[in-house]
Amino acid sequence: MTRSRAVDPNVCGVTAAISVIDGKWKTSLLWLLEAGPHRPAELRRRLPDLSEKVLTQALREMESDGLVHREVHDVLPLKTVYSLTDFGLRLSEALGPVSDWGHERLDRMAAEPAEPPAL
Repeated sequence: MTRSRAVDPNVCGVTAAISVIDGKWKTSLLWLLEAGPHRPAELRRRLPDLSEKVLTQALREMESDGLVHREVHDVLPLKTVYSLTDFGLRLSEALGPVSDWGHERLDRMAAEPAEPPAL
């Protein structure tokens, strides 16, 4: 899905929402930022497989979509803190039931017997 679909008025609302959180890391970043403001290094420590380049790109996209607020404190060295906007918090809360459904799916998959390999 492309980011241009996020602004296309001719797509359904679910498609527009998913295009904003599309990607491997944005939902994890939303989840972490829901707990409160974080500095980029803190986010990287919490998501060790996330590269600095991809973190920066994801946060910039989330900021341009109005989900994240970036605050730069004028101290040496510069201190940058990211937090969810009210709009981002609303999205995070809206994803709560989707998360519950996903956990239910994982539980159901774990409870199903494994199929024997085909011969």
